[in-house]
Amino acid sequence: MRAGPGEVFTVALRLGMTSFGGPVAHLGYFRAEYVERRRWLSDAAFAELVAIGQFLPGPASSQVGMAVGYTRAGLGGAIAGWAGFTLPSAVAMSAFGALAATGSVGDEVWLRALKLVAVAVVLDAVIGMARRLATTPTTAAMAVLTGVVLLLLPTSGLVQVGCLAAAGLLGLLLFRSEPLSDSEPLPLHVERRTGAVALAAFAALLLVLPLLSGFGTLLELADAMYRAGALVFGGGHVVLPLMQAETVPDLVSEDAFLAGYGAAQALPGPLFTFATYLGQVAAGFPGALVSTISVFLPGFLILLGVLPFWQQVRSDPRVQAGLVGVNAAVVGLLGAALIDPIATSAVTSGVDVVFAAALFVALHLVKAPPWLIVLAAVLASPLLGL
Repeated sequence: MRAGPGEVFTVALRLGMTSFGGPVAHLGYFRAEYVERRRWLSDAAFAELVAIGQFLPGPASSQVGMAVGYTRAGLGGAIAGWAGFTLPSAVAMSAFGALAATGSVGDEVWLRALKLVAVAVVLDAVIGMARRLATTPTTAAMAVLTGVVLLLLPTSGLVQVGCLAAAGLLGLLLFRSEPLSDSEPLPLHVERRTGAVALAAFAALLLVLPLLSGFGTLLELADAMYRAGALVFGGGHVVLPLMQAETVPDLVSEDAFLAGYGAAQALPGPLFTFATYLGQVAAGFPGALVSTISVFLPGFLILLGVLPFWQQVRSDPRVQAGLVGVNAAVVGLLGAALIDPIATSAVTSGVDVVFAAALFVALHLVKAPPWLIVLAAVLASPLLGL
């Protein structure tokens, strides 16, 4: 029995309020709710949706939620699945952005603590991604080379995109991936014409928004966030350097950027709502709304566009080989961001080093959840003043 968009929204909203721990953890929550509890789809179908989310640029867990919503209630269900899962963290990040925009948080010691949380969280993400995406000497070398290039060249979205594109071409030359095994057809019925329109819209916005970005802050935000959402592979943390290149220092200060990223770790739901915070700081509530829609829209369009052609695309060894190279470069991209601007801006003393190291140990070795790390950092922040 198919559900309606209202039911999809209600279930996704509950997940959005309780799914802590990042994209991988989100998928665990999704499986428990959608496969085991509600039996909306089979394990095989769910695994296929996860594969699509990992294959495409954009927020992987949110794209899986959109796809599950589509299986239940069509296009309205996809939108409802995204809106429910995104709303709780978007509201919270908008509220924090309103506080940060007043400047009243600029010199607080807990702000320093949040910046150090960002150091620990991104270091943990780099290590985890390297273990999955840079496991051979060749991919590890590509990751290191990408990081070095990004640290040596001026920070810009164009440089980052160029590195990812070059890595994809190099991967196409160097790697040979086995096609994914066949599986049962997905319960998704997207017409090829609909997919073609979605892909055309995805590409058109990617080309047109830069031309409009000079006509006001809202269009500048739309361009920056759309491009970040369109070009990020590898999960929520990877969007950090893309957003940083597009918004700092013209739209938000570096301190405000890092504080918002640290605060985002305490929240459930998609890390992409960091864009909501940046939009709020830069242009108030209209900026928050535009940024939220813009950062998720490309992932939605490309998901809708690829679904009708997925079975053919997924089995192409050339596509998979290129993606191996892109994924390796993503590790270097995030590693470069860890060094600059995160560590260089957040770590200014020996006390900061010890504080960040303790947070990392709690996160990486003790496996404390990110929201608890943030809470502990804020409570322990007076130690930074010693």
